[in-house]
Amino acid sequence: MTLSVAHCLLLVLVALTRGELIQNGGMESPDHWECWGFQCQTTTDRHSGSHALRTSGRTQYFMGPSQIVPVKTGHIYTFSAWVKLLNDHDGQSLEVEAAYTYPGNVIEYKSIATRNNAKTSDGWIHLQGSFVVPRTLTNMRVYFQSGPSTSANFAVDDVSLTEVTNHVTTSSLNGVIDKVRKSDIKLHVTTASGINKADLKIRVVQTKKSFPFGTAVNAGKYNSNAGGGKYRDFIHKHFNWAVPENALKWPVIETQRGHKNYQPALDMIHGLKSHGIKVRGHNLVWSVPIRVQGWLKALSGNELRTEVKQHIEETMTKTRGLLEHWDVNNENLHGTWYQDTLHDPDYDLELFREAHHADPNVKLFLNDYSVVAIEASTHDYLVQGQRFKAANVGLYGMGVQCHFGNEVDPDATLIKQRLDILAQVGVPIWVTELDVMSADENRRADFYEHALRALYGHPAVEGILMWGFWDQSHWRGEKAALVKGNDLQLTAAGRRVLDLYENEWMTDMTHVVSQGDTWTVRGFHGDYEVHVIYQGRELSSLKQTFTLGKGSHAVNINVHT
Repeated sequence: MTLSVAHCLLLVLVALTRGELIQNGGMESPDHWECWGFQCQTTTDRHSGSHALRTSGRTQYFMGPSQIVPVKTGHIYTFSAWVKLLNDHDGQSLEVEAAYTYPGNVIEYKSIATRNNAKTSDGWIHLQGSFVVPRTLTNMRVYFQSGPSTSANFAVDDVSLTEVTNHVTTSSLNGVIDKVRKSDIKLHVTTASGINKADLKIRVVQTKKSFPFGTAVNAGKYNSNAGGGKYRDFIHKHFNWAVPENALKWPVIETQRGHKNYQPALDMIHGLKSHGIKVRGHNLVWSVPIRVQGWLKALSGNELRTEVKQHIEETMTKTRGLLEHWDVNNENLHGTWYQDTLHDPDYDLELFREAHHADPNVKLFLNDYSVVAIEASTHDYLVQGQRFKAANVGLYGMGVQCHFGNEVDPDATLIKQRLDILAQVGVPIWVTELDVMSADENRRADFYEHALRALYGHPAVEGILMWGFWDQSHWRGEKAALVKGNDLQLTAAGRRVLDLYENEWMTDMTHVVSQGDTWTVRGFHGDYEVHVIYQGRELSSLKQTFTLGKGSHAVNINVHT
């Protein structure tokens, strides 16, 4: 059968678009979009094409164009839309939500993408997000909303929802780990006459890892002489980085104005460093309003600016030389109390300038949530990171909190997508607060492994810290713990994590020289010892040590009796 040119073009168009789940995503008319209780009209103020869809008459923040979309349980989807705020409202957010309806008419709302503090001057804003459908659904509705002001009108254009079919595999993650986390150790052995090479073994063993695997530490429990011993011992044995969980936060240091206590934090930091553990600082200020102490909220204007500056200078002076990092303004995507109170949207940049001036040698971080565990704010965080980098205020890295939801299995495909987005800032990424949750410790072990493989297997990630590990000192309790009870008994999750840290992701290889006197070991970065064993006895005088970094390292051994 001969097909017409028009028919062929139609088939091509269908093939190209059949993966699209949104109907009328071009917004050339209101068709297929529901606008309950408010008005939707086409407007020529568009992102592309001829029209966009404009809202007006909204009386609730959740009012916005919506559409039921056909999705499948367990499948991964990527969403994209362009939204424009049409009238300025301080602190306005633009958001795309998913409303999952489960059997029994149970509805659960999940954020897909958010832009906080949107302004009309931002123009068209790209909202993007990816998600996995959690369980069996009756239907899923995607809708736009804006708040807190209901008088804010907005326009929507170029909406798209497609299924992700290119999934990340364990094999691909291991390939990245091998490429990024390892280097070549090139060994060559020469032997004196009379040495039987079949009796000669060379063991290359890693004694210390370079990659930061750390944990949040409770200062009260760490410093306790009564019950802190086993807690301290576990930290010293299994982690090489740490961060004070609460002891360096301003409301803890100075709950009442003028009454300051840095000692618990300093005692803990000195203890950690004496065991070779590097320490992050968390945090100088916290912009979320409920995290600002009452006496500070009573201040404004220059008095507030002065108080903040003095706190930063004093805190960084007391910790100078003790800390590697500082989270400067915690969760600034989700809280802007200082900027709002001072009526200065660029005060967040000023905080970084003050911190960098107070200690130019410490590395400064942004730190936020809903950027990897879920993607509601990933693109918002990208924009923030690019702004800080362009402002040249001393930003070193992006801190990503990874608090995965209760009984949520971390998905490597989604984690990679989100990290790829944040890597566009062009600075290192640190996983600053990792935990998963499951009542079943074997499922919890799987969840931790899935998260850790995906995070360690991304080239932009420079360090990973758990947000606690002991059920008696974890904000999420036993369901997130690696160890439990007074004796810190390992759970299945703890055994799995330590097997990754201390077996799979450490190098220990033995080579019989009769199999070749020149060979290459692909080793994880860190400190090494080379042991020469002849006829079952170590030749201690031939022992060598070295540190393996990103470049290859040569080891030459001359064995003689």
